[in-house]
Amino acid sequence: MNGTGQVLADMGAPGAEAALDKSPLYLRIRDVLADAAATGRLPKGALLLEGPVAGLFASTRTPVRQAFALLEAAGTIRRFDGRGFLVGQGRSGPKRVALTAEMLGLDEEAPGLRKAPAWEAIYEGLEREMVHLSVFGRHRINEVELARDRGVGRQVARDALTRLEAYGIVEKDERMRWTLVPLDEQRMRDLHDIRAALEPLAIVQAAPFIPPAERRAMTARLEEALAVYPHLTVKAMDDLETDLHITCLGYCLNRELLIALRRAQFTLNVSKHIIGVSHRMPADEPFIAEHLAVFRALDVDDGARAAETLRHHIVVSLPKVIGRVAELREAHRPAVPAYAAPVTR
Repeated sequence: MNGTGQVLADMGAPGAEAALDKSPLYLRIRDVLADAAATGRLPKGALLLEGPVAGLFASTRTPVRQAFALLEAAGTIRRFDGRGFLVGQGRSGPKRVALTAEMLGLDEEAPGLRKAPAWEAIYEGLEREMVHLSVFGRHRINEVELARDRGVGRQVARDALTRLEAYGIVEKDERMRWTLVPLDEQRMRDLHDIRAALEPLAIVQAAPFIPPAERRAMTARLEEALAVYPHLTVKAMDDLETDLHITCLGYCLNRELLIALRRAQFTLNVSKHIIGVSHRMPADEPFIAEHLAVFRALDVDDGARAAETLRHHIVVSLPKVIGRVAELREAHRPAVPAYAAPVTR
């Protein structure tokens, strides 16, 4: 990957933004923070917290957490007896400096690292709506009506649909019209077959590169969640799913493998949008103990056991997902939005 200086220089070239998007956000955040520390823009002892850094990059905390883990492993930042990390090594206490875009080199000449795409503002709600609607069959999606419904420009609506297309939630038909892909039982089985085959391979390849500090933090979150279940938010549950199935697998160096997995992992979104939204939290926790078993195997460098435990977890989760979708289909019929129309053929 290019260094930070090269990344920023490349942004002025045609197509640079598209190239930049191919680099995972957590690596870009890592490089920016490392460069700011090396040049002294971030002073030694400066306190770094996930929230403020995420705000500067217009991101969630997950990629910031990943970047911090890599920076800690490299010795650029360190833990201390408090919340967050300190820049540099030594024993000095925290310096509470106000982080700014200029301090990190994120000025107007390099807005692409921190400016959130416009489609993100409508994406989460749209994805939930689409997942619920997909349970009830194929629908045609009108891009113009979607833009009007959300109060955005047509390009923003198109960008959101393109993101949904990457996850296999929508597709274009032979006449290049947007259509919502039906979520039936056979599709769920097909997607789980792909995940059961590929995720175990990905976890074995990713395991050597998952920073131990990050892995321990994920394990601690699982233990805390298991102790208080079912008193968890939907977001907390989704964060736990993301830790294993997205963040950990993201350390796999085989990018083609991760691309092949991306559409299949749509099933993670199904549970996120159904549990706690359309349905009650399950009486028995659905996956936390199974995730912990995977992390226990990783803790002792037993890649084969981690892979088999993960494969088993995916296989046994299929009936749960099918059951939740069937319950949704029987008990809840969402109003069809103005931008969607059922396909009857």
